[in-house]
Amino acid sequence: MRSTSEKIALLRKELNLHNYRYYVLDDPIISDSKYDSLLKKLEELEEKNPNLITFDSPTQRVGASPLESFGTIQHRLPMLSLENAMDSNGLLAFDERVKKRLPNEDEIEYIAELKLDGLAVELVYEKGIFIHGSTRGDGFTGEDITQNLRTVKSIPLKLLAEEPPDLLEIRGEVFMEKSGFLQLNQDRLNAEETLFANPRNAAAGSLRQLDPSVTSNRPLRFFSYEVSNSTFLSQWDTLSNLKKMGLPVNKYVELCPTIKKAVEFSERWERKREKLPYDIDGVVIKVNSIKEREILGVRSRSPRWAIAGKFKAQQEITVVIDIIPSVGRTGAVTPVAKLDPVIVGGVTVTNATLHNQDEIDRKDIRIGDTVLIQRAGDVIPEVVKVLVEKRPKKTTVYKLPANCPDCGGKVIRYEQEVVARCQNSACPAQLKGRIEHFVSKRALNIEGLGKQLIHQMVTNGLINNFADIFKLEKKSIIALDRMGQKSASNLIQSIKISKSVSLWKFIYGLGIRNVGEHLAKVLSSHFGTIQSVLKASTDEFEMIDEVGPIVSNSIVDFFSSDSNRSIISKCLESGVILENQTVSKKTLIFEGLIFVFTGSLEKFSRAEAKEMVEAYGGKATGSVSNRTHYLVAGKGMGSKKNKADAMGVKVITESEFLGLLGQ
Repeated sequence: MRSTSEKIALLRKELNLHNYRYYVLDDPIISDSKYDSLLKKLEELEEKNPNLITFDSPTQRVGASPLESFGTIQHRLPMLSLENAMDSNGLLAFDERVKKRLPNEDEIEYIAELKLDGLAVELVYEKGIFIHGSTRGDGFTGEDITQNLRTVKSIPLKLLAEEPPDLLEIRGEVFMEKSGFLQLNQDRLNAEETLFANPRNAAAGSLRQLDPSVTSNRPLRFFSYEVSNSTFLSQWDTLSNLKKMGLPVNKYVELCPTIKKAVEFSERWERKREKLPYDIDGVVIKVNSIKEREILGVRSRSPRWAIAGKFKAQQEITVVIDIIPSVGRTGAVTPVAKLDPVIVGGVTVTNATLHNQDEIDRKDIRIGDTVLIQRAGDVIPEVVKVLVEKRPKKTTVYKLPANCPDCGGKVIRYEQEVVARCQNSACPAQLKGRIEHFVSKRALNIEGLGKQLIHQMVTNGLINNFADIFKLEKKSIIALDRMGQKSASNLIQSIKISKSVSLWKFIYGLGIRNVGEHLAKVLSSHFGTIQSVLKASTDEFEMIDEVGPIVSNSIVDFFSSDSNRSIISKCLESGVILENQTVSKKTLIFEGLIFVFTGSLEKFSRAEAKEMVEAYGGKATGSVSNRTHYLVAGKGMGSKKNKADAMGVKVITESEFLGLLGQ
C-alpha cells in the first residue's frame, strides 16, 4: 500500500503531466471531467493532510487573500521594448544594420515569431519552482502580480525538468483568446457590467485585479518566448528547452536562413491573422545565435538583435469636427483632430494626432473633412487620408496659429525642424507641463500636487519655476479652491520629504529633451554630482557609451541656460539634497538581503523604504518568498506576515529596520 505522501506526489505528477499535454503539446489524453476528478482527489487528500501541502501543488493556484494594492518588483535585467518596422523595407534595413555589426556573416539566421497582442510579463523560477511574476512596467520595475499569475493554468507552478537551473527568468505574454473574450463579455453583459473593449484590455485588466479569485475565473493563456538569463546557444534551442520544461511556446515559429524568408513569414501571417484564435499585431524577428546577440548588444531601450514587424492597422471612416493646437512642456505646438467618435479595432477613438503643419499640408486635412483613420501600430490614432469626394463646400485650408493659443506668444518653426514651438519660456502651458513632469511619481514624487492643483498655482502666480515649489506656504495653499487645512498640511509634508531625492530622479524631472529615466541614471552614475554635470562639456557627455551627439547637445543646451542653472541653484538653496545611489552604495550593509514591507508604515513611505534598501545594496520586493530575509511590518499587517511566519522569514518593526541602518 502506498503512503499518503506517495499518493499525493503521484497525483501531482499526473496532473502536471496532463497540464503539459494540454497547454504545451496541445494534445490532451484525458477529458476535462477526468482531470477535474483527479484534482478533486488531490484536494481531498491535502485537506486531510495540510502538513503535506506544498507551494507548487496544482491545488494552490487560488487561495491568497485580496491585496490592498500591488507591490513592485525590480527586474534583474531590464525588459527592453522593441524597435518597430512598419513594412518590409524596415525589416530589410534592420538586416543591413545587423550585417554591418557582424561583417563576417553574408547571411544572418533569424527566428520569426508571432507578436501576440497581450500583456508582457516576467516569471521567475528558483530550482524549478515559480517564485514570483511581474508586469513589464517601465522596463526596470514592474507590478508584482505573482498571485494573479499563479491562477493562469498554462503557467506551470513547477517545471518538468529533473535538474532545473537555480534561477530561470522567463519573459512571455499573457493573452486571451477571441472565444474566451466573447464569452467573458457576454457574461458581463448578462450581469449588467461594463464590457471590455478588446481581448488585450481584458487580459491586462484581469491581471490587475486585487482579488486573485477574480483573475482565476478569466480565460487567460500564456506563451513564453525568451529567457533573460539564457545559457542556450540559440533562440531555437531556447524555445525547444522551454517547451521541454513544461512552458507553453507558440507553435507558429520559423527558423529563417535569410531576412527574405523572415519577411515572407511576416507577409504570410498578415494575410492569415484573422484565422488565428487570438489577436496578433505583427511578428518579431530575432537573430537566432545568442553569441551574435551578445556582439550586437542593446541600445538604452531596445536590443539591436530584434525588431517588431508591425502589421497594417485596422482602419475606419469618421469626420474631423475640429482641429485644436495643443502646447506641450517643450513648447511644441501639436495639432490634434477632434473626431466624431468611432470604434477602431475595439477601441473608441475621439482624437487623432496630426503631427505637424507639414503633415496637415501633405494630406490637406480640413475641419469638416471625412477621413480614413487608423491606430498606428494598433495604438496611436492617426489620419491616413482625406476622402476629398465627401468634402463639404467652403472648407478652408488649416494653418497653425502664429500665436500660442495658451499665452499669445509667438509660434516659430525653425528651418531644420518640422515642429513649431511657442517661444515664450514663461508660457503657462509649458510651465504646467514641466511642473507636472517634475513632481511625477518617477521624478520627485510629490504626492498631492496633481494636475488641477498645479494649474491653479501657475494661474495664481504661486509657481513660476521648479524652485517655487519648495517655497510654498500653507496659508497660500489653503486659499486655493478645494484645499483645506489637512490637504495643505499633507502637501507641505510631501514637499518636505521630496527634498531628499536621488540625483537621477532630479535630472529626469528637469525634463531635458531626449533624456529619459535610463539616461538620467547613466548620467548620475557617471558624474556623481549635479555640479559635475553642470560643468561637463559636449565632448565629456559624448564619451559616455550611451550618449550620442543629439543627446549631448540637448543636455549642454539645457545646462548652458542661465535661467535653468539659476533654478537648479534655487532648488539646492531651498534644501534639496541630491543623493547619488552609486556613491551611497559604498556602505553595502544590505548587500544580498531582500526586504518586503507590509501594513501601514508610519516612519517612512513604501517608496522611501525601497530607496533606503537599495541605497545600502539590498533589494525590496512586493511579495514574500523563500528568498526573503526580512518582512518589515507596520500597523494592520495582513497575509504577508502569516506567510512569512510559515516560511521562517524574520519579521521586524519599522524601528528595528531603522536600527539595522544605525538610525
